[in-house]
Amino acid sequence: SVVYLQIEAEVQRRKELIHKSEERRAIISKCYKPKHPEVYTLQDSFLAPEFLEIVRFCTSPGADLQGLLSHLESFSDKRIYRLPVFTEEFCQAFVDELENFEQSDMPKGRPNTMNNYGVLLNELGMDEPFLTPLRERLLPITALLYPELGGACLDSHKAFVVKYSLHEDLDLSSHYDNAEITLNVSLGKEFTEGNLYFGDFSQDPAPVPKYIEVEHVCGRGLLHRGGQIHGALPIASGERWNLIVWMRSSAIRNQLCPMCRRKPQLVEAEGFGDGFTEPPAEEEEPQSVDLCAL
Repeated sequence: SVVYLQIEAEVQRRKELIHKSEERRAIISKCYKPKHPEVYTLQDSFLAPEFLEIVRFCTSPGADLQGLLSHLESFSDKRIYRLPVFTEEFCQAFVDELENFEQSDMPKGRPNTMNNYGVLLNELGMDEPFLTPLRERLLPITALLYPELGGACLDSHKAFVVKYSLHEDLDLSSHYDNAEITLNVSLGKEFTEGNLYFGDFSQDPAPVPKYIEVEHVCGRGLLHRGGQIHGALPIASGERWNLIVWMRSSAIRNQLCPMCRRKPQLVEAEGFGDGFTEPPAEEEEPQSVDLCAL
C-alpha cells in the first residue's frame, strides 16, 4: 500500500541521516571559510553577565532550588524558565555567520522534517568547541531545576538553529522534543509575533489542555522539559532565528526511550547518536558510575 511504501522510505531516510551528515560536515570543514571564526569557540565574553552570575550562585555552597528561582523568570506551573544566556553582540555576530553560511554553496542538512530552514550545528563543527562547554555550563542550573530528568548528568546533545520568516517557515505545529531538557535561545533579528506556546507534559495530557504563550527576548533562553508539548505561532514580520539545544541524559534514556516509551533497542551510530549509551560488556573493566545514574 501507499502508506507502507511511505513508512519504508522514511525508515531508509533515517538510517542514512548520520552518514550523510558526516559527509556534509567533512565538505564544510574542508571548503567553508567562516566570516566570524571567533563564534565557533565558546568564550565567557559571549555569555550574559547575569548568566555567569546564575552559574556562580548554583555552584556556591548551600545553593538550592528556591534561591535559583529568584534569579529566573518562571511561567505558570509548567516548569518553564527564562534566563539571560548571550550578549546582544554575540547574537548579532552569530546570526551574521549563519547567514553567511546559508548564502554559501555548501551542502546543508536541515534540523528536522518540521524545519526546512536552519542549520545543524554539528555539521559546522561546533559540537566540541562551543556546544559541549555550553551544556556543561548549564549543568549546575539544570541539576537544581530538573533532577529527576538527569539534569545533573546531561552527557550529550543535538543542537541546531531554526529560522522563521514570511516566505519560508512561518510557524511550527505542536510537538515534543527528543530530549530530557531543551534550551531555546532567541538570537534575533527583528520580528513581530511568533510567540512560543506550551501545553501539557506529553505523559499527562488533559482533556482540555491549557496553553500559555511566551514571548521571545533576544539573548534570553527558555529552559523546559523535552516532553512539554509546545509550538511556535506564526511570525507577522521580519526574521526570527533561534538556537535550540536538545540536552540528553543517557542515565535516563537508557532506561526508557522518550519517544516510543520502550526499553531502547540500540544500533551503532557515529557521534552522539540519539544520546543512548551501550552498557560495558561483562569482560570489560567495570566503569565508574556517575552518582546521578544510581
